[in-house]
Amino acid sequence: MKITPQDALIYIMVTVSAADTRMTDAELSSIGNLVHRLPVFTGFDDERVPEIAERCYELLTKDDGLDRILDIAHQALPEKLYETAYALAVEVAAADLHVEQEELAFLQLMRDLWNLDELSVAAIERSARVRFRKL
Repeated sequence: MKITPQDALIYIMVTVSAADTRMTDAELSSIGNLVHRLPVFTGFDDERVPEIAERCYELLTKDDGLDRILDIAHQALPEKLYETAYALAVEVAAADLHVEQEELAFLQLMRDLWNLDELSVAAIERSARVRFRKL
């Protein structure tokens, strides 16, 4: 299955949201907001998000779904978007102000697959913690 880089980014966001077997309203809203406002999605028809999310969710129901999604995303994304994909996943995972173990495990799989350096990962994660901090 071949998809666009934007589709792959949505697959990543949906997968991290569904990693703990439930997709919260905050996470779904975060996905929509990110697709609507980030430059990487310029020219993308955000009306396609539900259809792409459904295709991703169907893959997740398969025994090897997680591996297939990571493989599909890896093939679709240019290397310069690996950190972007990780940042989007962190953003969605943090959206409901609590990151589950399953979400952390998926983030680890992404770090390993794309060989993301520790400093970049720490900066991305720290940035999300700061943005989602409460009074």
